[in-house]
Amino acid sequence: MSEAVLDRLGGEPALRRLVEHFYDLVEARPEGAQIVRLHMDGHGVAATRAEQFDFLCGFLGGRQYYKERHGHMNVRLIHEHIPIVAQDAEDWLTLMDRALADLGHSGAHVERMRATLRRVALALVNDGNVVGEESARRSAL
Repeated sequence: MSEAVLDRLGGEPALRRLVEHFYDLVEARPEGAQIVRLHMDGHGVAATRAEQFDFLCGFLGGRQYYKERHGHMNVRLIHEHIPIVAQDAEDWLTLMDRALADLGHSGAHVERMRATLRRVALALVNDGNVVGEESARRSAL
């Protein structure tokens, strides 16, 4: 049995540090400005820090706190109401890459994690057309 990425990162304490540092960067860096704005349409960055930890814990092979609380881990469903353009995804990835590097995370498991996060982030891009998609769905009914 292979060791979970979460364990290779240093377990839940290391993931908590990563998520906190990532959102510190989001709130401080210019690349995070739009990400902050998008979160303000929801429950805000403070709530997102907790949700991100819960999600990533399960996503990286640990306890599935997010699924226990929300019943699923479908990232498209989680983000379907948010207008996400390619630059938003790239900014999120840039800041996560920086957080990983700042905290000294490296190795093959981190590169696999980065590649997986890239695929997920880019799959969430909806070109900011959330309202148009919802209108189209309602019209089809």
